[in-house]
Amino acid sequence: MSKPILVYRGEYLESSHDVHIAVVNNKGKLLYSYGNPDRLTFPRSSMKPFQAVPLIETGAAEHFRYTPAELSLSCASHSGEQIHRQAVLHILERVGLSEEALQCGTHIPRDIDSYKQLLRDGKDLTPVFSNCSGKHSGMLATAAYMNEDVSSYREIHHPLQQRILEAIEDICSFPKEEIKLSVDGCGVPVHQLPLSHAALGFARLAKPNETLAPKRAVALETIRNAMIQHPEMVGGTDRFDTDLMKIYDGRVVAKAGAEAVQCIGLVEEGIGIAIKVEDGAPRATSVAAMEVLKQLGIDDQQIFEVLKDYVIAPVLNARNDTIGIIKADFVLEKA
Repeated sequence: MSKPILVYRGEYLESSHDVHIAVVNNKGKLLYSYGNPDRLTFPRSSMKPFQAVPLIETGAAEHFRYTPAELSLSCASHSGEQIHRQAVLHILERVGLSEEALQCGTHIPRDIDSYKQLLRDGKDLTPVFSNCSGKHSGMLATAAYMNEDVSSYREIHHPLQQRILEAIEDICSFPKEEIKLSVDGCGVPVHQLPLSHAALGFARLAKPNETLAPKRAVALETIRNAMIQHPEMVGGTDRFDTDLMKIYDGRVVAKAGAEAVQCIGLVEEGIGIAIKVEDGAPRATSVAAMEVLKQLGIDDQQIFEVLKDYVIAPVLNARNDTIGIIKADFVLEKA
């Protein structure tokens, strides 16, 4: 049986990927699905907009004079470009902390030019290069503002992480007692819930009106607007989230997650989309996402032409030649 994402080498099918998709409105109604819309999933970094909610609600963002770009960075899996690193350092400076306070670990950034420059300068990687340093600086700012221990901000029993858990429970309408917890790649708690509830969260991020308490709705609107206004901070150069939000110009809010998760909110419609590729292959996510947008009628010939490498993704060899394609082959089922 054909799988929904097909990978071709030349004219020949080489690999394929199963996907699970949930499309939900902001009142929690499942509209469309594919595969198992209730698959228990760690949305990973797709939850970052909700992890930023306490930064707004406690007053920390206002106190530390967060700009919209810096708030967008708090929801980011950024590429480690200079604009990302400088913004994190500026946040920490205002909070009164050094880079050593970041507990996100280190990894080679997606922005290879920055990494090459670091090597030429004879310097070591530091936590600011981590794609999660924006999220961690926001967590530190919140803990510092609340006069809470900043050395244990990652621990699930820390008041900050409990605020995040409560926010996810509320926004995604899933009891916190049923949210399974583990540890994300950057060391903070990560939350498992049905895919359809992650989609609900993004429907409410896109359009929270009257579905949540006013204070929380305002926090989500603030986060959504920051992400949409500064998509370059959410991802970076040649990143799907950034390119998608930029071209849709206020109509879409998007955030990817590790292990091939992609969540999207449609602002005008108040609809959330959550996608999980079963085998964790990220190469399938943008192709699946663009196909969902097409089937929902959120397409435009000009937009799809600009995003064509996400619609039908090229398979490249070591010479950077296109020697195949990745394309979608599924039809959403109406609930």
